[in-house]
Amino acid sequence: MVEERERERLAQEELVRKRIDEKGNKWRKVYFGGGAHFRNWLKQCRELGEVEVEEIDSTGFKCFEEAGEKLYRIWMKEEDEGKQK
Repeated sequence: MVEERERERLAQEELVRKRIDEKGNKWRKVYFGGGAHFRNWLKQCRELGEVEVEEIDSTGFKCFEEAGEKLYRIWMKEEDEGKQK
C-alpha cells in the first residue's frame, strides 16, 4: 500500500516540468529530492543561472516522512531566446 502511494506521488511529480511565474518568466524543473543530493544540485544550478527553490510536502514518501526530511524542487529560469548575453 505504501509503495503504491509513493509510485502515485512520483508519477504526479513527473507531470510537473515547467511553470510560468506572475511576471511571465518561464521556469524549468531540474531537480526533485532532498538531503545532500539537493544541496549538491542547488550549488551546481546556481553556477549556471537564476534558480528558485520550492519546498514540497513529503507526505506519501515514507523515507522522507520517517526521517522528517524536506523535499524540494529546483527551478531554473529559462532565458529568453531573443535575448543575447
